[in-house]
Amino acid sequence: MPLKTKQMKKIKEEVLDLKQSPLYAERIKNKVFPVIGEGSHDAEIMFVGEAPGKNESQTGKPFCGASGKVLDELLDFIDLNRQDVYITNIVKDRPTANRDPSVEEIEIYGPFLDRQINIIQPKIIATLGRYSAEYIMKKFNLGDQIETIGKMRGKIFETEAPYGKLKIIPLLHPAVALYNSFSRDDLKQDFKSLGGSTSK
Repeated sequence: MPLKTKQMKKIKEEVLDLKQSPLYAERIKNKVFPVIGEGSHDAEIMFVGEAPGKNESQTGKPFCGASGKVLDELLDFIDLNRQDVYITNIVKDRPTANRDPSVEEIEIYGPFLDRQINIIQPKIIATLGRYSAEYIMKKFNLGDQIETIGKMRGKIFETEAPYGKLKIIPLLHPAVALYNSFSRDDLKQDFKSLGGSTSK
């Protein structure tokens, strides 16, 4: 088994047994799964959402519901294959009734995401939604440049990770296109900046 696969497997085992999480008991009661992440462990681009929804917790796969269909459409728009990127969330278990993740939950699950980033070593992290944008911007010393997601979306922020240069691109969460059809065009425009930043 490749080293990166072993490291990701260890993260999964730890999350499965994460009894200190306030979401653990609910996961066991509802007989659902944590969502660790999916895609290439050598991906140049890593997508970071906020937390799993109902479909995701039932399957253990990230962005597999209606939002996932929008994300797939956007990836196709910039000629990226889902299996060539890595997709995950900050919080690995579904918050009750799809509410926003709490500060406590982000603090509990954040270190797992940090480890995933260090394993994959992406050149680009595309954040999906304001919670992931704030978390990633602060983590990589860009906290002083945080604005509303509406102002940051589609912009490219250059910074340094422990393993080298890193670009962070905050994006709207794909779910916005489900509630506002105009947002789909905005998302496509923002994804163009993502497509233009790759070496492909």
